[in-house]
Parts: sequence; structure tokens; C-alpha cells
Amino acid sequence: MILFITGLIIFLATHFFTAFARNAREGLVAAMGRGGYMALYSVVSLVGFVLIAKGWPSVSAAPLYTPPAALRPVTYGLVFISFILFAAAYLPVGKIAETTRHPMLAGVKIWAFAHLLSNGEMRSVILFGTFLAFAVIDRIAVKRRGAPTRTGGRLANDILALCVGAALYVAVFAYLHPLIAGVALVP
Repeated sequence: MILFITGLIIFLATHFFTAFARNAREGLVAAMGRGGYMALYSVVSLVGFVLIAKGWPSVSAAPLYTPPAALRPVTYGLVFISFILFAAAYLPVGKIAETTRHPMLAGVKIWAFAHLLSNGEMRSVILFGTFLAFAVIDRIAVKRRGAPTRTGGRLANDILALCVGAALYVAVFAYLHPLIAGVALVP
């Protein structure tokens, strides 16, 4: 459990640093250059993610609630939508990014909520509840600081986001989920 909690702290602290310590972040960018800062940010985030995945099996799987089996297809559909939003966050601006304003945070909220619909054991509630809370808090922080929104979205970019999101979804659903979470989704 220590690896899991340490991973969550590292991963989320990295992201909260970006959200709440703007002056310190800008100081690091000035000292390291944008590329150096992004490399450090990526490595620290990846370390947190790896610790979460490595620590996952050690966290109690005691049930806190029993989700209805009928919600599993809803979860799959919501996760598919979240992957499209994840893609839209990093691709050229489309109407999806323009409308959601912050597609990554919207995607994280949907992804976490979807998993809470189908996973009622302690470790899932801790993981996905934490990510849901993070995304809500970060979205509030982004809104308060008046971060610029992306405009000029093109429909062609939404088609690209849909294709990339769908490909990522299939890769995770069919192949990567057992490696990341230790749970196969396809029998």
C-alpha cells in the first residue's frame, strides 16, 4: 500500500504543482528551459504512475459497495468518451476541445467516475475517487486563474481525435489494461 499511496502523492503533487504554484513553475521553466522542465515533469509523473501500478496489488480489494452489473456497459461507453477527450487535449484544436475548454480534465473526470460506477472495492474507490477529486479541484483552479481557452477548432481535428481516441481505447481495452491494472477486460 505504501507504493500505491506514494505513487498517488507523487503523481498528483506534480500535477497540483502545475495548477497552484505558477510562479515556482515559471521559475523552473526559466532555469531549465521548457524542454528540460517538461522532461522533468514527465519523468516525475511517470514515476508516480509506475508506483501506483506497482502498488495496486498490495491495496485491499475489500468491497465497499457492489455495483450493479448493468453499469458495466455504461462504464465502457464513458471510458470511450474519455479517451476521445484525452486525444482532443493533445491534438490540434477541434470543436471538442473548444467546447469542453479543458478536454483532459473533462476526460479524467469522466474516466474516474466511470470506473467508480463499476468498481466498488477499496483500492478502486481510493484511486478513482482521488483522480475525480483532483480533476474537479484542478478545473476550478484553471477557471479561477482565467487560463486561456483554445479556439478556432476544426471538425477535421475532431475526426482525428475520434480516431486516435478509439485506437487508444481498443489498445487499452484489448491489450494494455491487464498490464496497467492487472485486470483483463476481454476474456
